[in-house]
Amino acid sequence: MNRTVVKTAAAPAAIGPYSQAVVVPVGDSTMVFCSGQIPLDPATGQMVEGDVSAQARRVLDNVGAVLAAAGAGFADIVKTTMFLVDLGDFAAVNALYAERFIGPPPARSTIQVARLPRDSRVEIEVTAVIRRKV
Repeated sequence: MNRTVVKTAAAPAAIGPYSQAVVVPVGDSTMVFCSGQIPLDPATGQMVEGDVSAQARRVLDNVGAVLAAAGAGFADIVKTTMFLVDLGDFAAVNALYAERFIGPPPARSTIQVARLPRDSRVEIEVTAVIRRKV
């Protein structure tokens, strides 16, 4: 299989044995599989300070940076999975999430989890599809 690993300094470096994203050609399109992003500041590698809204904003910025490095954007996302430590945070995170999607939003799953890496309150992973130019 022909695949390309995405690595960008504009998003946090992987904190384990995984890639920020993997790009795979499929027919006349390219699929971008992005690893989950947590609210790490890419410059410092540290968690951002603040409430769940501040964390969600940083997570979405990180997702955008990985997508950009792969040649994609939020409009190319077809599926997201959002992990929350507390579903009580859903409304706040959802409001910021909604700001990133112009037009029809992607499919999405939201899951409450017991704990996330670095004690983050939110993590988001995405899959995008880019139509290749012919």
